[in-house]
Amino acid sequence: MSELRFSLADVAGVRLAVSPANETVMSMWALANPVRYAVHLPWIDRARVTLRRPEVADRVRPLVGLVVPGRWLPDFLTPAARPNVEMAEQLDQIAATPPAVVVQDLLATTWQKPLSPFGRALLADPGGLLPQVVDAVRVWYDEAIAPDWQRMRALLDADVAYRAAQLAESGAGQFFEQLHPSLRWHGDRVISDDTFERDFDLRGRGLALNPTVFTEQHVLWNLLEDSLPVGAYPVRAVGTLWETTAPPPGDPLARVIGPGRAALLHLLETALTTTDLARLTGMSAGNVSQHLAALHGAGLVSRSREGRHVRYRNTDAAAVLLRASRGG
Repeated sequence: MSELRFSLADVAGVRLAVSPANETVMSMWALANPVRYAVHLPWIDRARVTLRRPEVADRVRPLVGLVVPGRWLPDFLTPAARPNVEMAEQLDQIAATPPAVVVQDLLATTWQKPLSPFGRALLADPGGLLPQVVDAVRVWYDEAIAPDWQRMRALLDADVAYRAAQLAESGAGQFFEQLHPSLRWHGDRVISDDTFERDFDLRGRGLALNPTVFTEQHVLWNLLEDSLPVGAYPVRAVGTLWETTAPPPGDPLARVIGPGRAALLHLLETALTTTDLARLTGMSAGNVSQHLAALHGAGLVSRSREGRHVRYRNTDAAAVLLRASRGG
C-alpha cells in the first residue's frame, strides 16, 4: 500500500495530460506479455514484425534492456507531461536528464530484479550512453507508435477531457476514488492499494496524471524526491481502441439522415473531436468534418474549443431525435 500526502497547493496542482513518451516506453510490456495485453493483439502483431527488422532491433535494444517485465521503470524514461506536449519535447526532457538522476532512477529499480547488461552499462556511464536510450525511444515511437498514434491519442484525449470535468465538478476526493478502484481519498492523502509501499509527501509540487493504454492493474507512480510526481492510470474504454463503430442495425435515424451522420449522433452523447470520431467510425477525418458541418448547421451538434482541440456534442434537439429513434 502507498500513500501520497497532499497540501492544498497539491490539490490545486493536479493536472492531466497525455504523454507520448509513456505510451512508447510502456508498450514494451505488451510485447513481452501478449496474453496479459490481449486487447492490444492487433498492435502487438504489427509491432513484433517491426521489431524483427534488424535495423530497428539494433537501435531499440537499449529500450528493451530497460523495460523489463516485473520491474519498475526508471523514472527518467517517463517524464511528467504538460498538456499538449509533443514527443520531440519529451525526448528533449529525457536527453537532459542529469547523469546523477539516471543513476538514482536505475538504482531505485534494482530491489525487484538486477539490471540488464545494458542497464549495468548505463549505470556505469550514464552521460555516454543516455543518447543511445533517447535514440531507442525515438526510433520505437517512429516505427511502432506513430502509425497508430492518432488512434491512441484520440482515446487518451477523450479521457483527459472526461477526468478534467470530473475533477472540476466533484473535487479531489471523489475524483481520485473514481480514477481507479485501487485508490481511496482519506483526509489529506490518497491511499493506493498496490505493492509499492511508498509514503510520499508531494510538498506543494502538485501531481501530473497521465492516462495510458498500456497498463490495466494499478496506477503507476513516479515518486522520487528529486523528480516531479507523476501517476499513470489506465485509460477508460481501452477495449474500443482497435474497433470501429457503426449505427445499430436497422437504425431508423440512419434512414432519415444517413448512416454516417446517425453514427456521429449516437457517439456524440459524449464530447469528442473530429479525430475521435474518425477513429471510432472508421470514416476519414474529412468525411467526418463534412457531416459535422451539416449537423452543426441543422442545430443538432454544438462545438467548443479546448486548447488546440474542438469538441463536438449533441444538442437537446439531437437528444430528442435519438430518443425518438430508440422508441423512448
